Amino acid sequence: MTEQQPYDLLRTEGSLELRRYPAHLVAETEVVADFQDAGNRAFRYLFGYITGHNTARQSIAMTAPVVQARSQRIAMTAPVVQTGSDGRYTVAFVLPSSLDEASAPLPLRSEVSLRTVPARLVAARRFTGRWSESAYKKHRDEFLSAVTDAGLTAIGEPWFARFNPPSTPWFLRHNEVLIEVAEV
Repeated sequence: MTEQQPYDLLRTEGSLELRRYPAHLVAETEVVADFQDAGNRAFRYLFGYITGHNTARQSIAMTAPVVQARSQRIAMTAPVVQTGSDGRYTVAFVLPSSLDEASAPLPLRSEVSLRTVPARLVAARRFTGRWSESAYKKHRDEFLSAVTDAGLTAIGEPWFARFNPPSTPWFLRHNEVLIEVAEV
C-alpha cells in the first residue's frame, strides 16, 4: 500500500477540510508545459530519483500525493504541488515520512531538488475525476469561495494533488485542491 502524507484533520465544513501538515520532504522539479502535460514531463525525473537515480542508488517508496503548482519566482514555502505561471509548473513527490534532508540521498539529475516544506495549516477539498486543467479550475474556484465563506485567509496560490496512478479509471481518481491558510 502506498504511504499517504500524514496530517491532522482539525475540522470539516461541508466539502472543506482544515488540516495541519507536519514538516515534510519533497523531491521536486520545474517543467515548462501546459497544465495537463506538466505532470507527465516531470514524472520521469521524479520517478528516476525514487527508483535509484540518486547518490545512494537507493529505491525510495512511492508516496501520495503527487503535487503540482504554478512556479513562483519567490522563495517557495508553498506546498508540494502542481503550480505554474507562464507555462512553468513545479511538480513534486512527497517523500516517505522516514526521510529528511540529512537522510535522503541526493538526486543525480540537476532537474530534481529536495526541499523541506515547513509545517503549515491547509484548507483542502477532495474531488474525483480527470486530471484536466478545466476540472482543476472548476474545483479551485468553488474551493476558494468555500475558503472565504469559512472565514479563512488564504496564503499564496492553491495547488493540485493527485493520489492515484494513471491506470485508475477517471471516475475513481482521488484528487484535491489545497491552499495554505493563516492560523485561526
